[in-house]
Amino acid sequence: MTVLIDVPMWPAHGTTWGHLVSDDSLAELHAFAERVGLPPRSFDLDHYDVPVDRYDELVAAGALPVSYRDLVVRLRRSGLRVRAKDRPGKG
Repeated sequence: MTVLIDVPMWPAHGTTWGHLVSDDSLAELHAFAERVGLPPRSFDLDHYDVPVDRYDELVAAGALPVSYRDLVVRLRRSGLRVRAKDRPGKG
């Protein structure tokens, strides 16, 4: 049971964004997000989008830093991944 975070590298809205996921359950992910004060609007079906300025804080709170590739592999393996083609409006 681990909450994972990748290095922010996705530019949008004047900052750079990364992803926070759980390799176990959405309940674990939501509990971590609530504990660290991430807004519910930053949740996107299987992950939280997190700005670069929160990265160090989230790692200090217990998120395990991983590469983007490892994050996706572990999210898929967990069965929690929502594929792009399965996202609302993408069918």
